[in-house]
Amino acid sequence: MLTLPSTVQIFISVDPVDLRKGFNGLSAIVREVMRKDPLSGHLFCFINRRRDRAKILLFDRGGYWIFYRRLERGTFKPPQPADELYVQMEAPELSLLLEGIDLAGAKRRPRWRPPVRASQFALQ
Repeated sequence: MLTLPSTVQIFISVDPVDLRKGFNGLSAIVREVMRKDPLSGHLFCFINRRRDRAKILLFDRGGYWIFYRRLERGTFKPPQPADELYVQMEAPELSLLLEGIDLAGAKRRPRWRPPVRASQFALQ
């Protein structure tokens, strides 16, 4: 299970990527295709054409990290939006994706939120 601060955003590339690419190649995809900053500290996930391997690119204050995952059986099932270059997701969804779980049938239950009282927003 990944434990990430809530400030870290996770982006999954929609198009398959040649995973022979290293730090420079993946950061170029982030910059030129996804139009994001690879030095932002966010996670960028890439999946190969056969969808059995994934790489995650992360930059922290010391340099780049690459995390590599290969499924021995099965495939990754990332969301496939029609006209997007990437999908943004949360850490629990990424954990499920990296385990090879299909997120298409998953349902997110409503989360508890504190009640909002009208008096909280009254101008004084």
